[in-house]
Amino acid sequence: MRRVRASSIRRLRALKNISWLAAPQLEKLAIALTVSTVEKRAIIFDEKHSPDSAYILLAGVARITCRNRKGQRTSVIMIAPGMIPGFPPPVPGISYNFRCEAVTPCQIGMIDLASFLEISLGVASADFKRMAASYMGRWDLVQLRCANFMNCTLEERLALTLLELSENFGVPDAQGTRLTLPARHKDLAELIGASRPRITEHMSMFEQKQLIARDNRQLIVNRDRLESFLAQTQISENSPATV
Repeated sequence: MRRVRASSIRRLRALKNISWLAAPQLEKLAIALTVSTVEKRAIIFDEKHSPDSAYILLAGVARITCRNRKGQRTSVIMIAPGMIPGFPPPVPGISYNFRCEAVTPCQIGMIDLASFLEISLGVASADFKRMAASYMGRWDLVQLRCANFMNCTLEERLALTLLELSENFGVPDAQGTRLTLPARHKDLAELIGASRPRITEHMSMFEQKQLIARDNRQLIVNRDRLESFLAQTQISENSPATV
């Protein structure tokens, strides 16, 4: 068995959704991974690739896109370093054409899914469930977002999306939570299902209300203010109309 550098194990341990693996398992995983570099905007994998492979984003930012009902490709999930979610099972009569794309230059680790499971099976039941949840990803969040968006205003949809991005890509900052990836208005528009000019308009309004701030082109999200904003809109909607 070839020796694995301690730095490789530390890098795997730092990944949010596989850090629960024990050191011997991380070493086996580091040995088994086939590592490659993917250029910005290139496809990491799509529906044509074997579903029997598991992919780990070691460095960079990726996203999963699909075709919407108009045939346009749109973003559905932004991916931080860690296990990349597998695609949902196909639905008869509906083609989403899912694919995983590199938003920035990415380093990808690939391993046969059966081997990954074999390495991970020595963990406790609760940890194995976490691994399964990591592979399946948070498609439940996408479902909830899409279901909730039907009854939300554009302001509320933008607030929910910014909270989700700050949860996945945020680091603590004196002013709030600083996003570690560029929050381009075009990407926000795709995630929310709105036009770019409308997003620009509402982002300016959010900045005026101090729900967000800009610092050297990085976005800082005030999670407390956004959550209060959403709570207030919910109270207003549920309040009985005055006569």
